[in-house]
Amino acid sequence: MNDYFEVETDEQLELIRQSAKDFAETHIRPHVMEWDETQHFPVDLFNKMGEYGFMGVLVPETYGGSGLGYQEYITIIEEISKVCGSIGLSVAAHNSLCTNHILQFGNEDQKAYFLPKLASGEWIGAWGLTETGTGSDAGGMFTTAVQDGDYFVLNGSKNFITHAISSNVAVVIARTGEKGNKRGMTAFVIEKGIEGFSSGKKENKLGMRASETACLFFDNCRIHKDNVLGEVGDGFIQSLKILDGGRISIAALSLGIAKGAFESALKYAHERQQFGQKIYNFQGISFKLADIATKIEAAELLTRKAGFLKNKGEKMTKIAAMAKYYASEVAVEAANESVQIHGGYGFTKDFPAEKYYRDAKLCTIGEGTSEIQKLVIAREISL
Repeated sequence: MNDYFEVETDEQLELIRQSAKDFAETHIRPHVMEWDETQHFPVDLFNKMGEYGFMGVLVPETYGGSGLGYQEYITIIEEISKVCGSIGLSVAAHNSLCTNHILQFGNEDQKAYFLPKLASGEWIGAWGLTETGTGSDAGGMFTTAVQDGDYFVLNGSKNFITHAISSNVAVVIARTGEKGNKRGMTAFVIEKGIEGFSSGKKENKLGMRASETACLFFDNCRIHKDNVLGEVGDGFIQSLKILDGGRISIAALSLGIAKGAFESALKYAHERQQFGQKIYNFQGISFKLADIATKIEAAELLTRKAGFLKNKGEKMTKIAAMAKYYASEVAVEAANESVQIHGGYGFTKDFPAEKYYRDAKLCTIGEGTSEIQKLVIAREISL
């Protein structure tokens, strides 16, 4: 039997699961609705998560990280997201995008300088690829980086960037060649505070409201060549590899939201009485829950398989896209059915169903829409 099926019996993994669960119950659940209503991004919480090793899950211990693998990472994201999708999303973006990009493609000096600060939670990271006019069409980006001696001069903007305002450092992809050229983009690691580098206003979102989202702006921002990640021209290729791992993150996030929505619906179905009995006894309710339970199980197996392949260093583009696509759609369905099972109460903020409903939808959009995942899957199965 493959390792990704056996992972549930792993003692270390269960300890990590319990640690993440306890943290979420103690430090996140009491504030969930307050943070959601006010769109508050709790920076102090992320500093604290660094103490627990949740901000550098995949970072080797030599750089101050936890030195764990993708099964542990999936578990941490899942447990946090069961309580709050917003916090799960931010933990995922910090780990799998900014921090992982530096880990995968930074040189030794860059890794030694940035990773300990990110893994400890002292710093929060952002990652900038998407632009206002280029979402899925990242190859058509407008943000440019023109070399001027030992510096690159950046001009342009990035849109829908997680932690754009509160981050201390951002990995940004800019065009250094012709538009549409896959070898014409370069990745830069940029500290906040550099002249010409700023952020915009916080987006007022439907869901994931405690996860900060805003624009990044570059106005003749001079970045030294030492801040190039990897080789000039490799930024887009690097991004595709980072997004492969990012799909596992969103699958884990989706899995957590789906489980949270399912568990709240199951609990309510056993508590709510109608016609002299609990509503779970009605086939119309129990069959909904049976369907969702089955789909969550399938989503988890896909996600765990993607993590298994990633840990082994094997090609996982197809499975990661399948996991992200399927798990995110299951999260939306689970949240929808949870609201339905709660009935009128599901439409109020007194029960958690409505927040799962609002948070789940982003999972089908962020880090590649469901439609883009289908394109990736279709391309992979035709090879």
